[in-house]
Amino acid sequence: MDSGIIIMTAVGVIAGAGLMLFITKVLLRSRTKNILEDARKEAESMKRTKMLETKEKCIQMKSEMEQQINARYSKLQSAESKAQQRESQLNQQQQELQRKKNEVDAQKVNLESQLEKVEKKKGEVEKVYKAQLEKLEKLSGLSAEEAKERLVETLKDEAKTQAASYINDIMDEAKLTANKEAKRIVIQTIQRVATETTIENAVTVFHIESDEMKGRIIGREGRNIRALEAATGIEIIVDDTPEAIVLSGFDPVRREIARLALHQLVTDGRIHPARIEEVVAKVRKQIEDEIIETGKRTAIDLGIHGLHPELIRMVGKMKYRSSYGQNLLQHSRETANLCAVMASELGLNPKKAKRAGLLHDIGKVPDDEPELPHALLGMKLLEKYKETPDICNAVGAHHDEVEMTSLLAPIVQVCDAISGARPGARREIVEAYIKRLNDLEQLALSYPGVTKTYAIQAGRELRVVVGADKINDIETENLSAEIAKRIQDEMTYPGQVKITVIRETRAVSYAK
Repeated sequence: MDSGIIIMTAVGVIAGAGLMLFITKVLLRSRTKNILEDARKEAESMKRTKMLETKEKCIQMKSEMEQQINARYSKLQSAESKAQQRESQLNQQQQELQRKKNEVDAQKVNLESQLEKVEKKKGEVEKVYKAQLEKLEKLSGLSAEEAKERLVETLKDEAKTQAASYINDIMDEAKLTANKEAKRIVIQTIQRVATETTIENAVTVFHIESDEMKGRIIGREGRNIRALEAATGIEIIVDDTPEAIVLSGFDPVRREIARLALHQLVTDGRIHPARIEEVVAKVRKQIEDEIIETGKRTAIDLGIHGLHPELIRMVGKMKYRSSYGQNLLQHSRETANLCAVMASELGLNPKKAKRAGLLHDIGKVPDDEPELPHALLGMKLLEKYKETPDICNAVGAHHDEVEMTSLLAPIVQVCDAISGARPGARREIVEAYIKRLNDLEQLALSYPGVTKTYAIQAGRELRVVVGADKINDIETENLSAEIAKRIQDEMTYPGQVKITVIRETRAVSYAK
């Protein structure tokens, strides 16, 4: 009984398991179909999406290609129109050239006919001249050459007699007036240049931010200013001049050392005797290095090689020396370049001339102060440092202290005078010179229609550019005369000023 129940139970369990398995298979088949159906639908959806995207891209690419084709087509049309326009212009130019050629051919024919007439007239004139000459020779009994020789001899004798008489008169007058005239020229020269040269060469003005700094520079009981004067060898003048201290001394290098040392001390703020000595020693070393560097750079710029190191140092010292208000180094460089140009024109050695021009004032910057003119001192220095005799003579003779023995000497003398006599180079303070140029330009700019002004040739010429649409040719000439008259009435200037007004044409007047 029990076993039967167990068997029935087992059969029931087996039947239930089979039923469950069947149901599971049915469900799996159904789900599989659903999954496959969903996958198919999704694939079709993706296919449609991709086809739409591809179609849109194709449409977009087609649009872009059409735009590019249209742009290229427009460019081709533009190029074609330009080519047609250029062809039209070339045809016009060709027609114009043909017309001009025809005119030139006609003029050529006309000129040839005129030349034939001229040649014919020339032959007739020569015949008449020969006939007249033959008549004169018959009347005088002399040939043309003999008459010419007699006339020349007569004129020579008369000219010699008149020249001798004129020379004697000049010599007598010169003997009577030479001494008096020489004294007058020397006194007038001293009166014109002494004060300005002394002030400009012996004084440097140091500017400070406020007058409170003057007390710190002086120090307690004047110990700072005494230490500064002792270290630099320069007299420091602190007076009532607002925001300024005067450095007085004849040595320009020492004045520059004092100025730079004061600048560092004022900037740093620590001013006491020990610090002053330290800063002055440091600045002195910097100035010495700068002097050597300036001398080397100058020699390299001018292409001068083989100078003795001591001469290079002296050339660098020229930077801090002025001569009649003109910087000595700039004057020497300018003289060197002028000497080279002049020597080249005369067929001499330009390198030697440039070397002599640079060294011609070397006697103005010695380390000691001998009782010799600077030209002789320069010659002795060059002989000491093994320069060639012709260069030594050129330096020594450029103020006629010694006799000139080479062609370099007159070249150096002339170029030194040219550089010193250049307008604006000497006897005029730089600020006043620049102000005069600015005043000239501003005066011309005050007139209506003037667009630009340029003061050139050291203020000896003023060029005025006017608007072509604002001023006509007649007004241009009037403007030139008005500016010249106003400059003459309102300004002070050496020599004369040339006013050039530039439009389509140029009108020139002079303020004398």
